[in-house]
Amino acid sequence: MTGRWWALVAVALATFMTYLDNNVVNVALPTIQRDLGLTMSGLEWIVSAYILVFAGLLLVGGRLADVLGLRTMFFAGLTVFTLASVAAGLAGGQETLIAARAVQGVGAALLAPTSLALLPAIFPNPRERGMAVGIWSAVGALALAVGPLTGGFLSENAHWGWIFLINAPIGVVTAVIGLRSIRVRRGSAARSGLDLPGLVTSALTLFALTYALIEGESRGWSSAPILGSFAVAAVAAVVFLTIESRTARPMIDLTLFRERIFSGGLLSMGLWSFGVFGIYFFTALYLQSALGFTPIQAGAGFVPMALLMAVIATVSPRIADRFGTARTVAAGLGLMAVAIGGLSSVGEGDGYLNLLPWFLLYGAGAGLLVPLTNVVLNTMPAARAGVASGVLNVSREVFGLLGITILGAILSARENVATGAPLHRFLDAYQFTLVIAAAIVLVGVPVSLYALRHSRTAGTAADGAEAEPAVPEVVA
Repeated sequence: MTGRWWALVAVALATFMTYLDNNVVNVALPTIQRDLGLTMSGLEWIVSAYILVFAGLLLVGGRLADVLGLRTMFFAGLTVFTLASVAAGLAGGQETLIAARAVQGVGAALLAPTSLALLPAIFPNPRERGMAVGIWSAVGALALAVGPLTGGFLSENAHWGWIFLINAPIGVVTAVIGLRSIRVRRGSAARSGLDLPGLVTSALTLFALTYALIEGESRGWSSAPILGSFAVAAVAAVVFLTIESRTARPMIDLTLFRERIFSGGLLSMGLWSFGVFGIYFFTALYLQSALGFTPIQAGAGFVPMALLMAVIATVSPRIADRFGTARTVAAGLGLMAVAIGGLSSVGEGDGYLNLLPWFLLYGAGAGLLVPLTNVVLNTMPAARAGVASGVLNVSREVFGLLGITILGAILSARENVATGAPLHRFLDAYQFTLVIAAAIVLVGVPVSLYALRHSRTAGTAADGAEAEPAVPEVVA
């Protein structure tokens, strides 16, 4: 295996760690609460601290990678994330654990956009790059399923700290492989400056928006803190857009949002994330509440879906090469919508085997979305690869939170007006919510068909001509 494929192993392992920590902790929360004597607020912030910092600093992490160098920021993020994971695993109290989780979020915000931006630098050949992004996406899909399973297994059979400490050996192996194989140099992007006002206002926008989405349900959507957070996010966003439109060297060229491929691609990616995050979250509740699954069994229930998603992800660039990105992505979102609708037909008296065909259809559809990542990245200048990756990750995180938030609000409202036994009310609300989710994901079909038309493959430009390969000296 050549050096660049070993570099892909390092990038994939780093991505696996950050994606894993998005959900590994959820099923271990009751064990952590008993061991540390946590308050309910403290318990919530073990999850929220990581997501809040991660989402809030994604654009900052992407821009730092563009200016300071992809390789430099990759190892900086890996170091911060690994050390913070050790601190979280060894934490003996609520404050220490929450602080360690926040620092993990800092490391992930540096690591996630840098990992994706490294792929064009490592793989200048368009076809190899498409395959590499497929593998990278497959690893992320596996992390979504392995997270709950790993968290449940370790919390039931070992000390809960191991859900974080397991990152230490992975981090060390990643560093060793990466130091020997990742070879990209910093180039002209370093001379463009950091755009500090843009960094500050983008971070403030994302922090405030993420906080409101996380805390809105518990604090009340009309409460002063939540309304205030939405207001801060809106004002900061306006200031950010004003700064970026007037500065000579903006971190994000706002004219890119006039490009249908860029804007439509981000919206399609967001709708994918809306479906993935929302369905994982609420179907996990269904498996445990209605079918009586243990946390480990619920986590294992998602594995077949994630495995198929990973397999389809590796071949979807070839499918897009044959049929076009627009039709491939539209088919993926259409399959996801059909699968979500099918899940809504599963109810009382049914079992896991009734869910499995829809899980597999859902996994196949989600795997077809991989070429979308390449298309969006290819619309950004090479010197902005880090920010482009940050924008993609922001789309995933924010729409994912919206999926959980909006679908959660619909489920709660429906459950409150339903009649009958508690389980019957939950199932009625769950099925109704899935129908709404299917309709929202289905919107992505016409969006992708319109926005991504004439975009042939992961390695081709929007007009069908072969894209210029990313030059390592420029994007690093």
